Amino acid sequence: MPSLPPMVKWLLIANGIGFVAESYYPGLFLTFALWPLGDNVVPTAHGLVVAPSFHIWQLLTYGFLHAGFSHLFFNMFGLWMFGRAVEMVWGGARFLLYYLVCMVGAALCQLLTLYFSGTQMAMPTVGASGGLFGILLAFGMMFPNARVMLLIPPIPMTAKWLVIGYGALELFFGVTGTQSNVAHFAHLGGMVFGFALIMYWRWQARSRRG
Repeated sequence: MPSLPPMVKWLLIANGIGFVAESYYPGLFLTFALWPLGDNVVPTAHGLVVAPSFHIWQLLTYGFLHAGFSHLFFNMFGLWMFGRAVEMVWGGARFLLYYLVCMVGAALCQLLTLYFSGTQMAMPTVGASGGLFGILLAFGMMFPNARVMLLIPPIPMTAKWLVIGYGALELFFGVTGTQSNVAHFAHLGGMVFGFALIMYWRWQARSRRG
């Protein structure tokens, strides 16, 4: 298996470019981060100010911005670790379509979560985690018995239990409000939309076989 299939490579590059660009031009957050629906306010040293509004392109652009180097590193490490095998099975075009669907699905779930929570103090959402969680799900469904090693903590386990464990933790954190600065329902949204797309593709394949 090539160490870096083309689509994974270009996604890594795109995220790297996004991180460099936002480092030099912090105003990119105002336009390209995922802002909640409706009128928003954010706290500043001078009190509350009106924040930017949601725009349709943010459903994708937010995924190429990150809150810091560690945020970027762990997302890109996961994309490199799991995305290579998934792209080798699907090919670049299907892999990219799947990744972007998971990103949009994660964004939609995050928007709905913020909207129904009723808070007007919401901050923007950034990061490739929605796409990454979708890729993690695809890897677990393709290679359920593959053994993987977590970084933190360094515990070996099979891919299927990794997916189940991450999904359960995200649901628990999201429902209980633990780590409220993390978009847990966006992560779950990436997995849910990814699962739906995989099942749709499997249904299509069965229908063609007749």
